[in-house]
Amino acid sequence: MSDTYHFTDSDLNSYTRLRSTTWRTETSNPEGIFIMAGPLEGYRILDLTTVISGPFATMLLADQGADVIKVESVSNPDHARGAGFGESQFTATFLNNNRNKRGVTLDLKSAEGKKALLSLAATADVFIQNFRPGVVERLGIGEEEVRAVNPEIIYVSISGFGEKGPLSHKPVYDPIIQAISSLATIQGGSDEARPRLVRTILPDKLTGMTTAQAVSSALVAKEKTGKGQHIRVSMIDAVVAFLWSSDMGGQTFVGKEVSTQRAATFIDLIYQTSTSYISVSAMANKQWHALCQAVGHPEWLEDERFTTPALRDRNADERLNMTQAALLEKPAEEWLKILDDAGVPCAPVLTRKEMIRHPQVESNDLIVEMEHPVAGNIRQTRPAARFSVTTPEIRMGAPLHGQHNEEIFAEIGITPEQQAQLRAKGIIT
Repeated sequence: MSDTYHFTDSDLNSYTRLRSTTWRTETSNPEGIFIMAGPLEGYRILDLTTVISGPFATMLLADQGADVIKVESVSNPDHARGAGFGESQFTATFLNNNRNKRGVTLDLKSAEGKKALLSLAATADVFIQNFRPGVVERLGIGEEEVRAVNPEIIYVSISGFGEKGPLSHKPVYDPIIQAISSLATIQGGSDEARPRLVRTILPDKLTGMTTAQAVSSALVAKEKTGKGQHIRVSMIDAVVAFLWSSDMGGQTFVGKEVSTQRAATFIDLIYQTSTSYISVSAMANKQWHALCQAVGHPEWLEDERFTTPALRDRNADERLNMTQAALLEKPAEEWLKILDDAGVPCAPVLTRKEMIRHPQVESNDLIVEMEHPVAGNIRQTRPAARFSVTTPEIRMGAPLHGQHNEEIFAEIGITPEQQAQLRAKGIIT
């Protein structure tokens, strides 16, 4: 029996990456300038990931035009389908991490399910999975099996800790990575303070962004060399590399490591006014001078504790407490105008509900509303990166479980009769 379903050269040519450029007219452009579809239009990505890190990565790629096919288990769909606030068969978490994807279901423990998956892999540019290390090999869909049907494919493995080491086979979630990466200690303020979690799943989303960037680079390399490769991204690697940019100064100089990291201050740059909270940040000398004048305390300029940036850092608690006392004297709206006029960086502290209506957010056209055929009217952000020529689009909402089975399996030569047989056996839904 063949390891893949049979499809003709014509079928394969239709569903491997398009070499020709697809142009469309930007109808809102009064000059009728021609622009391309999303920069990844024509690439196919097979997505076997679940929860956040992998689905977020593949959604970023789908937003930029890739044909992402989300493959879910027949009996155990993506956990995100049932996590958090939901409406009409969809949770917000699933909607916000799986748009612009088509969805199929497969029982990968069955020979026929694996056969269908490998047939799909033969048409793909990228295969991405976030099973625990060793699982794909046990299922028979590891790199070796996938590369046997598509030698030039880019194979991507996302894990919590990597493929080796004492923790590599342990289950992992975002808080576990925050703890072991030292992120929770950094968020706590010092090595001696109580560690704190960042109140968003930063490791998951950062791993997704790291993965999406790596896939884009691998696609460029494949254009140059004609060769695919295996990309491995672990959550702990992504977070530690991210932290090193700004939070590992005490561990950078070999032989001169700081034994116990202490915070310059435990006070956030969030200040209470007589009405609400604002953020004020005066880093440069010019901004510090302007702040002293704006809050009515020019005498601070002569205070020996604050005459240089280094001294202001050393005496940060005193400086910030004095600033806080001054800012309590007026309402937030008044302070924001005074500080802005003086050239001091400042902003209101907004709730989520306030943020989506802020004039700057509205000016950026960042928040969009669209009609999902099942979930109804939903609100999301457009893709954050704006391209002047290859324009990303929101083409479709997140798929139902197995929504595109018929069309996608037909693309690889599985006839309606064969699909009916697979459905009767529980191999697809």
